[in-house]
Amino acid sequence: MSDHYETLGVSRDASADEIKKAYRRLARTLHPDVATGPDAEEKFKEVSRAYDILGNADKKAAYDAGGDSAFGGQGAGFGFSDIFETFFGGQGGQGARGPAPRQRRGQDALVRLEIDLEEAVFGSTREIRVDSAEACTRCQGTCCEPGTSPEGCDVCGGRGQVQRVARSFLGQVMTTSACPRCGGYGTVLPAPCHECSGEGRVRTRRTLTIKVPPGVDTGTRIQLASQGEVGPGGGPAGDLYVEVQERRHPRLRREGDDLHTVLEVPMTAAALGATMQVPTLDGERDVELQPGTQHGATVTLDGLGATHLRVPGRGDLHVHVDVQVPTRLDDEQRELLVRLAELRGEETPTGRTSNGHRQGVFGRLKDRLAGA
Repeated sequence: MSDHYETLGVSRDASADEIKKAYRRLARTLHPDVATGPDAEEKFKEVSRAYDILGNADKKAAYDAGGDSAFGGQGAGFGFSDIFETFFGGQGGQGARGPAPRQRRGQDALVRLEIDLEEAVFGSTREIRVDSAEACTRCQGTCCEPGTSPEGCDVCGGRGQVQRVARSFLGQVMTTSACPRCGGYGTVLPAPCHECSGEGRVRTRRTLTIKVPPGVDTGTRIQLASQGEVGPGGGPAGDLYVEVQERRHPRLRREGDDLHTVLEVPMTAAALGATMQVPTLDGERDVELQPGTQHGATVTLDGLGATHLRVPGRGDLHVHVDVQVPTRLDDEQRELLVRLAELRGEETPTGRTSNGHRQGVFGRLKDRLAGA
Protein backbone atom coordinates (compact mmCIF):
# COMPACT_ATOMS: atom_id res chain seq x y z
CA MET A 1 0.00 0.00 0.00
CA SER A 2 1.52 3.31 -1.07
CA ASP A 3 2.07 6.19 1.31
CA HIS A 4 -0.81 8.66 1.03
CA TYR A 5 1.48 11.65 1.58
CA GLU A 6 3.66 10.52 -1.33
CA THR A 7 0.55 9.92 -3.45
CA LEU A 8 -0.49 13.56 -3.02
CA GLY A 9 3.08 14.82 -3.13
CA VAL A 10 2.97 16.63 0.21
CA SER A 11 5.04 16.45 3.38
CA ARG A 12 3.75 14.93 6.60
CA ASP A 13 3.50 18.37 8.21
CA ALA A 14 1.49 19.83 5.32
CA SER A 15 -1.51 21.97 6.30
CA ALA A 16 -5.10 21.09 5.44
CA ASP A 17 -5.10 23.81 2.77
CA GLU A 18 -1.91 22.44 1.19
CA ILE A 19 -3.39 18.94 1.12
CA LYS A 20 -6.57 20.18 -0.58
CA LYS A 21 -4.62 22.17 -3.17
CA ALA A 22 -2.45 19.14 -3.96
CA TYR A 23 -5.49 16.96 -4.46
CA ARG A 24 -7.20 19.48 -6.70
CA ARG A 25 -4.09 19.80 -8.84
CA LEU A 26 -3.82 16.04 -9.30
CA ALA A 27 -7.57 15.60 -9.85
CA ARG A 28 -7.49 18.06 -12.74
CA THR A 29 -4.97 15.93 -14.62
CA LEU A 30 -5.97 12.42 -13.53
CA HIS A 31 -9.76 12.54 -13.76
CA PRO A 32 -10.99 9.90 -16.26
CA ASP A 33 -12.93 12.55 -18.20
CA VAL A 34 -9.69 14.45 -18.78
CA ALA A 35 -6.81 11.96 -18.73
CA THR A 36 -6.43 9.46 -21.56
CA GLY A 37 -3.83 7.10 -20.11
CA PRO A 38 -4.79 3.45 -19.46
CA ASP A 39 -4.12 3.72 -15.73
CA ALA A 40 -5.63 7.20 -15.25
CA GLU A 41 -8.75 5.88 -13.56
CA GLU A 42 -6.79 3.74 -11.11
CA LYS A 43 -4.45 6.62 -10.27
CA PHE A 44 -7.42 8.92 -9.75
CA LYS A 45 -8.96 6.43 -7.32
CA GLU A 46 -5.66 6.21 -5.45
CA VAL A 47 -5.43 10.00 -5.20
CA SER A 48 -9.06 10.15 -4.04
CA ARG A 49 -8.42 7.54 -1.34
CA ALA A 50 -5.40 9.49 -0.14
CA TYR A 51 -7.37 12.73 0.08
CA ASP A 52 -10.32 10.99 1.75
CA ILE A 53 -8.02 10.16 4.66
CA LEU A 54 -5.63 13.12 4.77
CA GLY A 55 -8.39 15.64 4.10
CA ASN A 56 -10.25 14.54 7.25
CA ALA A 57 -8.65 15.57 10.56
CA ASP A 58 -9.82 12.46 12.49
CA LYS A 59 -8.87 10.02 9.73
CA LYS A 60 -5.51 11.76 9.25
CA ALA A 61 -4.73 11.40 12.97
CA ALA A 62 -5.62 7.70 12.86
CA TYR A 63 -3.51 7.20 9.71
CA ASP A 64 -0.52 9.02 11.24
CA ALA A 65 -0.77 6.75 14.28
CA GLY A 66 -1.28 3.39 12.55
CA GLY A 67 -1.17 3.75 8.79
CA ASP A 68 -3.79 1.98 6.71
CA SER A 69 -4.09 -0.66 9.45
CA ALA A 70 -6.18 1.89 11.32
CA PHE A 71 -8.83 1.37 8.64
CA GLY A 72 -8.49 -2.40 8.46
CA GLY A 73 -5.97 -2.07 5.65
CA GLN A 74 -8.51 -0.22 3.47
CA GLY A 75 -8.96 3.47 2.90
CA ALA A 76 -12.52 4.69 3.31
CA GLY A 77 -14.41 5.04 0.02
CA PHE A 78 -14.42 8.42 -1.70
CA GLY A 79 -17.50 8.82 -3.86
CA PHE A 80 -18.62 11.28 -6.46
CA SER A 81 -20.62 13.33 -3.94
CA ASP A 82 -17.44 13.84 -1.88
CA ILE A 83 -15.56 15.06 -4.95
CA PHE A 84 -18.40 17.40 -5.87
CA GLU A 85 -18.55 18.82 -2.34
CA THR A 86 -14.80 19.40 -2.35
CA PHE A 87 -14.97 21.49 -5.51
CA PHE A 88 -18.46 23.03 -5.44
CA GLY A 89 -19.57 22.92 -1.80
CA GLY A 90 -22.84 21.13 -2.70
CA GLN A 91 -24.23 17.74 -3.61
CA GLY A 92 -24.11 15.91 -6.88
CA GLY A 93 -27.05 14.31 -8.59
CA GLN A 94 -26.77 11.26 -6.32
CA GLY A 95 -27.72 13.46 -3.35
CA ALA A 96 -31.25 14.12 -4.60
CA ARG A 97 -33.79 13.51 -1.85
CA GLY A 98 -37.13 14.24 -3.44
CA PRO A 99 -39.75 16.83 -2.47
CA ALA A 100 -39.69 18.30 1.02
CA PRO A 101 -42.87 17.87 3.12
CA ARG A 102 -44.83 21.01 3.94
CA GLN A 103 -45.88 19.50 7.24
CA ARG A 104 -43.06 19.46 9.79
CA ARG A 105 -42.77 19.18 13.55
CA GLY A 106 -42.86 22.47 15.42
CA GLN A 107 -40.10 23.83 17.60
CA ASP A 108 -39.92 23.35 21.34
CA ALA A 109 -40.81 26.43 23.39
CA LEU A 110 -39.44 27.74 26.69
CA VAL A 111 -41.16 29.96 29.24
CA ARG A 112 -40.01 30.98 32.72
CA LEU A 113 -42.16 30.86 35.83
CA GLU A 114 -41.40 32.63 39.11
CA ILE A 115 -42.62 30.82 42.22
CA ASP A 116 -42.35 31.30 45.98
CA LEU A 117 -40.33 29.02 48.23
CA GLU A 118 -43.55 27.56 49.66
CA GLU A 119 -44.62 26.50 46.16
CA ALA A 120 -41.23 24.95 45.51
CA VAL A 121 -41.41 22.93 48.73
CA PHE A 122 -45.05 21.81 48.66
CA GLY A 123 -45.95 22.13 44.97
CA SER A 124 -48.76 24.18 43.46
CA THR A 125 -51.05 24.66 40.48
CA ARG A 126 -50.39 27.71 38.33
CA GLU A 127 -51.72 29.29 35.17
CA ILE A 128 -49.25 30.53 32.57
CA ARG A 129 -49.66 32.51 29.37
CA VAL A 130 -47.89 31.19 26.29
CA ASP A 131 -47.35 33.00 22.98
CA SER A 132 -46.86 30.32 20.32
CA ALA A 133 -48.07 29.00 16.97
CA GLU A 134 -51.26 27.00 16.68
CA ALA A 135 -52.89 25.26 13.73
CA CYS A 136 -54.83 27.63 11.52
CA THR A 137 -58.55 27.13 12.11
CA ARG A 138 -59.48 28.41 8.66
CA CYS A 139 -57.44 25.96 6.57
CA GLN A 140 -56.93 23.27 9.24
CA GLY A 141 -53.23 23.18 8.41
CA THR A 142 -53.64 22.56 4.67
CA CYS A 143 -52.18 26.03 3.90
CA CYS A 144 -54.90 26.53 1.24
CA GLU A 145 -58.13 28.44 1.12
CA PRO A 146 -61.09 26.18 1.94
CA GLY A 147 -62.23 24.30 -1.17
CA THR A 148 -58.78 24.31 -2.77
CA SER A 149 -55.76 22.02 -2.45
CA PRO A 150 -52.07 22.01 -3.42
CA GLU A 151 -51.27 21.33 -7.07
CA GLY A 152 -48.26 19.61 -8.57
CA CYS A 153 -45.45 21.90 -9.63
CA ASP A 154 -45.19 22.16 -13.43
CA VAL A 155 -41.49 23.13 -13.28
CA CYS A 156 -40.04 20.18 -11.36
CA GLY A 157 -42.86 17.74 -12.07
CA GLY A 158 -43.49 17.22 -8.35
CA ARG A 159 -39.92 16.19 -7.57
CA GLY A 160 -39.14 19.38 -5.65
CA GLN A 161 -35.73 19.61 -7.30
CA VAL A 162 -34.35 20.65 -10.64
CA GLN A 163 -31.16 19.51 -12.31
CA ARG A 164 -28.82 21.33 -14.62
CA VAL A 165 -25.62 20.45 -16.41
CA ALA A 166 -22.56 22.53 -15.67
CA ARG A 167 -19.15 22.34 -17.31
CA SER A 168 -16.04 22.14 -15.15
CA PHE A 169 -12.48 20.90 -15.35
CA LEU A 170 -13.95 17.49 -14.54
CA GLY A 171 -16.14 17.67 -17.61
CA GLN A 172 -19.91 17.93 -17.55
CA VAL A 173 -21.33 17.77 -14.01
CA MET A 174 -25.00 17.33 -13.11
CA THR A 175 -26.06 19.57 -10.21
CA THR A 176 -29.29 19.40 -8.20
CA SER A 177 -31.02 22.25 -6.37
CA ALA A 178 -34.42 23.10 -4.92
CA CYS A 179 -37.05 24.05 -7.45
CA PRO A 180 -37.29 27.85 -7.63
CA ARG A 181 -41.05 27.76 -8.24
CA CYS A 182 -42.27 25.44 -5.46
CA GLY A 183 -39.36 25.95 -3.05
CA GLY A 184 -38.58 22.22 -2.96
CA TYR A 185 -42.08 21.06 -1.92
CA GLY A 186 -43.09 19.59 -5.27
CA THR A 187 -46.46 21.36 -5.03
CA VAL A 188 -47.68 24.93 -5.28
CA LEU A 189 -50.59 26.65 -3.55
CA PRO A 190 -53.07 28.03 -6.09
CA ALA A 191 -54.91 29.93 -3.33
CA PRO A 192 -52.91 30.32 -0.11
CA CYS A 193 -55.00 30.61 3.05
CA HIS A 194 -55.83 34.25 3.81
CA GLU A 195 -55.64 33.68 7.57
CA CYS A 196 -52.18 32.11 7.80
CA SER A 197 -50.73 33.24 4.44
CA GLY A 198 -50.14 29.64 3.42
CA GLU A 199 -48.19 28.76 6.57
CA GLY A 200 -50.80 26.41 8.03
CA ARG A 201 -50.39 27.97 11.49
CA VAL A 202 -51.00 31.30 13.22
CA ARG A 203 -49.55 33.07 16.24
CA THR A 204 -51.79 33.11 19.29
CA ARG A 205 -51.76 33.61 23.06
CA ARG A 206 -53.24 30.89 25.25
CA THR A 207 -53.48 30.08 28.93
CA LEU A 208 -52.32 26.75 30.32
CA THR A 209 -52.77 25.25 33.77
CA ILE A 210 -49.69 23.41 35.01
CA LYS A 211 -48.82 21.50 38.15
CA VAL A 212 -45.59 22.48 39.87
CA PRO A 213 -44.33 19.31 41.59
CA PRO A 214 -42.91 19.51 45.13
CA GLY A 215 -39.14 19.82 45.27
CA VAL A 216 -38.47 21.96 42.21
CA ASP A 217 -35.65 24.48 42.39
CA THR A 218 -34.33 27.34 40.30
CA GLY A 219 -33.39 25.93 36.91
CA THR A 220 -35.75 22.94 37.08
CA ARG A 221 -37.60 22.47 33.79
CA ILE A 222 -41.10 21.03 33.64
CA GLN A 223 -41.82 19.37 30.28
CA LEU A 224 -45.29 19.61 28.75
CA ALA A 225 -45.40 17.25 25.78
CA SER A 226 -46.92 18.59 22.53
CA GLN A 227 -47.66 22.01 24.07
CA GLY A 228 -44.99 23.89 22.13
CA GLU A 229 -45.04 25.40 18.64
CA VAL A 230 -47.30 23.79 16.05
CA GLY A 231 -45.20 22.97 13.00
CA PRO A 232 -45.47 24.43 9.49
CA GLY A 233 -48.31 22.97 7.48
CA GLY A 234 -50.17 22.13 10.68
CA GLY A 235 -47.42 19.71 11.69
CA PRO A 236 -47.24 18.14 15.15
CA ALA A 237 -46.43 20.50 18.00
CA GLY A 238 -43.11 20.51 19.80
CA ASP A 239 -42.82 20.38 23.56
CA LEU A 240 -43.16 23.24 26.03
CA TYR A 241 -40.60 23.60 28.80
CA VAL A 242 -41.41 25.66 31.88
CA GLU A 243 -38.24 26.76 33.66
CA VAL A 244 -38.70 27.51 37.35
CA GLN A 245 -37.22 30.61 38.98
CA GLU A 246 -37.54 30.59 42.78
CA ARG A 247 -38.02 33.95 44.51
CA ARG A 248 -35.85 34.87 47.48
CA HIS A 249 -37.53 34.23 50.83
CA PRO A 250 -37.30 36.97 53.49
CA ARG A 251 -36.31 34.59 56.33
CA LEU A 252 -35.13 31.34 54.77
CA ARG A 253 -32.21 30.55 52.49
CA ARG A 254 -32.21 27.37 50.43
CA GLU A 255 -29.14 25.22 49.77
CA GLY A 256 -30.11 22.09 47.89
CA ASP A 257 -32.94 20.51 49.85
CA ASP A 258 -31.87 22.06 53.17
CA LEU A 259 -33.13 25.39 54.47
CA HIS A 260 -31.21 27.84 56.64
CA THR A 261 -32.38 30.64 58.90
CA VAL A 262 -30.75 32.93 61.47
CA LEU A 263 -32.21 33.22 64.98
CA GLU A 264 -31.25 36.37 66.87
CA VAL A 265 -30.86 35.47 70.56
CA PRO A 266 -30.36 37.86 73.52
CA MET A 267 -27.06 37.45 75.32
CA THR A 268 -28.85 36.43 78.52
CA ALA A 269 -30.87 33.71 76.76
CA ALA A 270 -27.70 32.27 75.22
CA ALA A 271 -25.99 32.22 78.62
CA LEU A 272 -28.92 30.88 80.65
CA GLY A 273 -30.57 28.72 78.02
CA ALA A 274 -34.10 29.15 76.69
CA THR A 275 -36.85 27.76 74.52
CA MET A 276 -37.59 30.03 71.57
CA GLN A 277 -40.05 29.78 68.72
CA VAL A 278 -38.90 29.83 65.11
CA PRO A 279 -41.22 30.41 62.12
CA THR A 280 -40.94 27.60 59.54
CA LEU A 281 -42.84 26.68 56.40
CA ASP A 282 -44.78 24.25 58.60
CA GLY A 283 -45.70 26.82 61.25
CA GLU A 284 -44.02 27.81 64.51
CA ARG A 285 -41.53 25.33 65.98
CA ASP A 286 -39.70 25.33 69.36
CA VAL A 287 -35.91 25.55 69.40
CA GLU A 288 -34.14 24.48 72.60
CA LEU A 289 -31.08 26.56 73.47
CA GLN A 290 -28.80 24.94 76.01
CA PRO A 291 -27.17 27.14 78.69
CA GLY A 292 -23.96 28.60 77.31
CA THR A 293 -25.05 28.51 73.68
CA GLN A 294 -22.35 30.21 71.60
CA HIS A 295 -22.69 32.66 68.77
CA GLY A 296 -22.74 30.72 65.47
CA ALA A 297 -24.09 27.52 67.00
CA THR A 298 -26.53 25.57 64.82
CA VAL A 299 -29.69 23.75 65.84
CA THR A 300 -31.09 21.35 63.23
CA LEU A 301 -34.79 20.65 62.86
CA ASP A 302 -35.12 17.39 60.95
CA GLY A 303 -37.53 17.11 58.02
CA LEU A 304 -38.49 20.77 57.83
CA GLY A 305 -36.50 21.59 54.70
CA ALA A 306 -37.42 21.36 51.02
CA THR A 307 -39.09 18.30 49.54
CA HIS A 308 -36.85 15.91 47.63
CA LEU A 309 -37.73 15.98 43.94
CA ARG A 310 -39.19 12.66 42.71
CA VAL A 311 -38.23 10.77 45.88
CA PRO A 312 -39.91 10.68 49.30
CA GLY A 313 -38.73 12.81 52.21
CA ARG A 314 -37.54 16.33 52.92
CA GLY A 315 -34.33 18.05 53.84
CA ASP A 316 -33.63 19.73 57.19
CA LEU A 317 -33.96 23.24 58.58
CA HIS A 318 -30.73 24.58 60.11
CA VAL A 319 -31.19 27.36 62.67
CA HIS A 320 -28.02 29.45 63.09
CA VAL A 321 -27.76 31.29 66.41
CA ASP A 322 -26.80 34.96 66.33
CA VAL A 323 -26.09 36.11 69.91
CA GLN A 324 -27.00 39.76 70.26
CA VAL A 325 -24.68 41.80 72.54
CA PRO A 326 -26.37 44.94 73.93
CA THR A 327 -24.99 48.20 72.63
CA ARG A 328 -26.83 50.54 75.02
CA LEU A 329 -26.95 49.96 78.79
CA ASP A 330 -28.55 52.06 81.50
CA ASP A 331 -26.76 52.54 84.83
CA GLU A 332 -28.46 49.63 86.54
CA GLN A 333 -27.72 47.21 83.70
CA ARG A 334 -24.12 48.31 83.56
CA GLU A 335 -23.75 47.86 87.31
CA LEU A 336 -25.15 44.35 87.08
CA LEU A 337 -22.72 43.41 84.29
CA VAL A 338 -19.78 44.84 86.23
CA ARG A 339 -20.84 42.77 89.25
CA LEU A 340 -21.09 39.67 87.00
CA ALA A 341 -17.59 40.31 85.67
CA GLU A 342 -16.27 40.56 89.23
CA LEU A 343 -17.93 37.31 90.20
CA ARG A 344 -16.41 35.57 87.14
CA GLY A 345 -12.98 37.12 87.67
CA GLU A 346 -13.21 39.00 84.41
CA GLU A 347 -12.61 42.54 85.65
CA THR A 348 -9.48 42.67 83.48
CA PRO A 349 -10.22 40.19 80.68
CA THR A 350 -7.42 38.71 78.59
CA GLY A 351 -8.03 37.56 75.03
CA ARG A 352 -6.68 34.49 73.28
CA THR A 353 -5.93 34.35 69.57
CA SER A 354 -6.26 31.35 67.25
CA ASN A 355 -6.38 30.54 63.56
CA GLY A 356 -10.16 30.48 63.69
CA HIS A 357 -10.51 26.68 63.45
CA ARG A 358 -11.69 24.98 66.59
CA GLN A 359 -9.88 21.78 67.45
CA GLY A 360 -11.76 18.60 67.99
CA VAL A 361 -10.99 15.92 70.58
CA PHE A 362 -8.47 14.19 68.34
CA GLY A 363 -6.70 17.47 67.55
CA ARG A 364 -6.24 18.32 71.24
CA LEU A 365 -5.06 14.77 71.99
CA LYS A 366 -2.51 15.00 69.19
CA ASP A 367 -1.11 18.26 70.61
CA ARG A 368 -0.78 16.73 74.07
CA LEU A 369 1.06 13.70 72.74
CA ALA A 370 3.41 15.94 70.74
CA GLY A 371 4.27 17.96 73.86
CA ALA A 372 4.83 14.90 76.09
